[in-house]
Amino acid sequence: MCNYPLPPAFIENMRPLLGAEMDAFLASYEQPALRGIRFRDERRPLPEEELTGIIPYARNAYNLCPGSAAGASPLHEAGAYYIQEPSAMTAAAVLAPEDGDRVLDLCAAPGGKSTQLAMSAQLALLVSNEPVFSRAQILSRNIERMGIHNAVVTCAYPPALSEKWPQFFDKILVDAPCSGEGMFRRHPETRAEWTIAAPQSCAARQLSILRDAARMLRTGGRMAYSTCTFNHWENEGTIAAFLKEHHNFRLVPFALPGLPAAPEGMLRIWPHKMPGEGHFVALLEKTALGDNEPTNPACIAALPGPNRAAADAFSAFCQETGCVPPPVCNAVFSGKLLSAPAVLPDLSKIRTLRIGLQLGEMRGKVFLPDHAMALSAGFERQFSIAAEQAASYLHGDTLPCGDRLRGYYAVTWNDWQLGLSLIHI
Repeated sequence: MCNYPLPPAFIENMRPLLGAEMDAFLASYEQPALRGIRFRDERRPLPEEELTGIIPYARNAYNLCPGSAAGASPLHEAGAYYIQEPSAMTAAAVLAPEDGDRVLDLCAAPGGKSTQLAMSAQLALLVSNEPVFSRAQILSRNIERMGIHNAVVTCAYPPALSEKWPQFFDKILVDAPCSGEGMFRRHPETRAEWTIAAPQSCAARQLSILRDAARMLRTGGRMAYSTCTFNHWENEGTIAAFLKEHHNFRLVPFALPGLPAAPEGMLRIWPHKMPGEGHFVALLEKTALGDNEPTNPACIAALPGPNRAAADAFSAFCQETGCVPPPVCNAVFSGKLLSAPAVLPDLSKIRTLRIGLQLGEMRGKVFLPDHAMALSAGFERQFSIAAEQAASYLHGDTLPCGDRLRGYYAVTWNDWQLGLSLIHI
């Protein structure tokens, strides 16, 4: 008998799915929830004892020991890594974007899957969308923190996007809002939010989201659908309902290293069978245009470029600081100078929080760099600080720097840039 206080109706719903495995499933809730970590690059700036094994289906990913304080380290704020539950890394791995792809993460907050997608290939464009503005702000901060330079962060509901962006994307991830049954161990508070009506209510919303996603996918493109829940209605049931309406889609078999193969194009992750929390992922391919879809795909849009004075001021800043390599200043959005992706959809009337890499802004004739630039671009001019100073710097405190420095410097700790600071003498 499980001592973990799960909703009784949830347990009864699970019995037909699990059968003889029910006791093993319930026993898994007596174990601690697992955490994973994805490093930004090949560097692993954590003690080896904090990493308890490779996560084989995600790039630079490891299981994180329960006592790790990696989330409180200044390296976290520097974008050295992203802490993410291991099974949540499967959906982006299944979608497997390729170099040059246009990718949409339709329900993207807080950003774990978006940052994983961005680091999986040299994407032409990543659009990370979150309909809830407060969550979209968190998403935007995580895109910035991880130094991602080719992403657009939007805040819109799927129907508004599908109306403007038909057939625009090569790959789409739909990590759908769900009843959250797979998170009962990691986030116990979700037990109180679950009701017996939640699964079927969520399934109706998930089907609606998939309909909009289907319109935005090009013919031949692929779409991954994922949830962090167990029940049939939100998983296989939602996929079956979608395929019944969309004969121009098919399920695609897949296999991830270290996990069971999915010959029918759908995979369940169970906490009593695999490391991680509950998860479901399906891979779909669009084989033809659907009924009532526009025959012409959405057009590529353009942003205005900077004026000569702004471009010259940015160039002078790069020369002064030794920005390596200097990002291209090719666009302006909401008063910010940008290094924008070469491919953009029409963003008019779409609430947009971030486009590409925000470089900075002009104040009169002076260029003021953006924090995002410090987390994405390299700088030859650096000012290294000690471990005990890093937290103070991130808190906004003034640090001593001697009397021989002047101008902008990248402040570094442990070879990671924490920000840009203007040193006055």
